[in-house]
Amino acid sequence: MFKDPKSMNAKDIEREPVFQERASDWRNGAIVYQVLVDRFVPPQNPSEKSTRYAPPRVFKKWDELPKAGGYNLENKVWTHEIEFWGGDLKGVQSKLNYIKNLGADILYLNPIFLSYTNHKYDTWDYHEIDPGYGTREDLSELTRRAHQCGMRVILDGVFNHMGRQSPMVREALSRSENKWHDFFKFDERSRYGYIAWSDVENLPELNLENEMVQDYIFGAKNSVVQSYLLNENIDGWRLDVAYDMGFSLLSKLTKAAKSAKPDCEIIGEIWNYPEEWSPAVDGVMNMHGRNIILHMVQGKIHPAVAAKMWETMIRDSGIDPILKSWLVLDNHDTPRLRSALPNLWASKMARVLQLTLPGSPCIYYGAEVGLTGGNDPEMRNPMKWDLVTDSNECYLFHKKLLSIRKSEPALRYGDFRLMNAQNLFAFLRRTNSISEIIIVVANPFKKDITEYLQVRESKIPNGTTFIDLLTEEKFSIHSGLLEMKTPAQTVRILKPDLSESPQGYSRFDRVY
Repeated sequence: MFKDPKSMNAKDIEREPVFQERASDWRNGAIVYQVLVDRFVPPQNPSEKSTRYAPPRVFKKWDELPKAGGYNLENKVWTHEIEFWGGDLKGVQSKLNYIKNLGADILYLNPIFLSYTNHKYDTWDYHEIDPGYGTREDLSELTRRAHQCGMRVILDGVFNHMGRQSPMVREALSRSENKWHDFFKFDERSRYGYIAWSDVENLPELNLENEMVQDYIFGAKNSVVQSYLLNENIDGWRLDVAYDMGFSLLSKLTKAAKSAKPDCEIIGEIWNYPEEWSPAVDGVMNMHGRNIILHMVQGKIHPAVAAKMWETMIRDSGIDPILKSWLVLDNHDTPRLRSALPNLWASKMARVLQLTLPGSPCIYYGAEVGLTGGNDPEMRNPMKWDLVTDSNECYLFHKKLLSIRKSEPALRYGDFRLMNAQNLFAFLRRTNSISEIIIVVANPFKKDITEYLQVRESKIPNGTTFIDLLTEEKFSIHSGLLEMKTPAQTVRILKPDLSESPQGYSRFDRVY
């Protein structure tokens, strides 16, 4: 990182191995692109694909938008859960270059296993890919091609519950003595006769305390978790409702997964405060960080308080688990960002913060082209490929922002330092090299704000110029203070310009 290692001070020498280790770990700060397979790429042969979805399931045209429906009493699902648009794994494979060129390091797929619904969180058989999506061979080929593109593949593991119409569940319900009976939680006090996740009749919970179930899901080499890591060569799992599984089970699952593939990634869907969930999982879906960002831009949390909350979370949780955690702004369970934050400045500010704060930013498919959508199922709308054009300002903004993110090491694995500010959300990301320092300043108020920010980096010479990577405006530091004018409802990404030695620093190359 340094041009002249001899110029390192004692702290640099101590920290250099830490940054080198972080830089070598693909999980730190990786950009995640989330895909709902059914809605990502239109089927090549819609008429043939439609034959896979017999009534009461419905096959939809690609330009139709999902709408909430009624409850299907016979099948115990909502009608919008059994409407399909026909996307599949081969379609995803055809867009790998697009995903890679956007800047993604990880392709994350929502559930792809055999199931009844379109969202597939009601698994019938973990060992079989849903025929509407393809086969395990198709998954292997997709993973192989993704690896060739320099991307990793993460699958969605729904291991807390299965689908009511699964052959395993049906056999377990049919009689008390069969090999699947002990796989589920039966309770006469329940109105269904079994424990259902979140009281959803279609989602009977697995009896994960049973060692046979643990071996089936993750413990054995031919288990669900290990077999896909070993056979299809996937790179990890995102665990659905991981907070329900608890620390002990998650620890066992993570240990088993890493016995099959030591550098795999295990991410838990945990809406709780992130502290203490590592090492039970590598990282969480950082919904706490998400809420701080959204509430700040909505005016519900003061910017300086929001920044302090982030500092506290990182201190409590540890920077390394936070770097691996997926920072989500929207996904298949929440309204899309442009609908949650209809003001353009607000959605832009939230996106900049997502891509500059510590963590792995998770981009929900179509966010980069400005897809909108409210609550379920509206946020699960089909991708609009006609919006992928250089005339789309939202698309251009995301490409520029993702390019900045990709080119700045401090944003991927750098430390986080809060910058003292009265009315701004201000922080600094740093490695051992001052040439890689990034300062981010956000002003969500309706008025311009000028403050003197304390730049917490001793090696930055007096008079150093900082450039806003978004606007190319320039600012200078004087005695460790940066006079920062931030226009209303804007955010800045600042980087020092070290193309020339500041006046009076003839040996400046020894420092940075």
